[in-house]
Amino acid sequence: MRIFLALSMICGLISAASSAPMDRSFPSIDGGVLNLSDWAGNPVLVVNTASRCGFTGQYEGLQALQDRYAAQGLVVLAVPSDDFRQELSSGAAVKEFCEMTFGITLPMSDISHVKGPDAHPFYKDVLAQTGFQPKWNFNKVLIGRDGAVAATFGSGTKPLSAPLIKAIEAELAN
Repeated sequence: MRIFLALSMICGLISAASSAPMDRSFPSIDGGVLNLSDWAGNPVLVVNTASRCGFTGQYEGLQALQDRYAAQGLVVLAVPSDDFRQELSSGAAVKEFCEMTFGITLPMSDISHVKGPDAHPFYKDVLAQTGFQPKWNFNKVLIGRDGAVAATFGSGTKPLSAPLIKAIEAELAN
């Protein structure tokens, strides 16, 4: 009985400490802040990105997703990270690279940590609630219209792949 009570208290403290991912904000690569709550009620695909990665070509597909589904409410947020040592040295360099190479217009955060003790609170929330943590660049977290994590995908899932499209369209239909 005592063990059960102790575990219940610990679980309660953990859930109280974590927050809904949509309650978070990121520093914008353009300056200012990107508040995820501004997109409440819309599905949001959050992708940790890097400019010098074998998966960097996925930027093209991420922009295509934004272009295809933005009118229905989808937001694709790129979160550049150097946690895997494949990002350029500054947000300005990342922004220029993405605009010049891929014509990126989707919202982007400034360079942020996505794993470990310095991870951005969004990623800490996702880890606490789902056990998912990026293991490499271009991992994808789909937040549903209800603000909860709807699905997670690894680097190998291309932006225009059937599983990701199916999950996005299911959220758009809600």
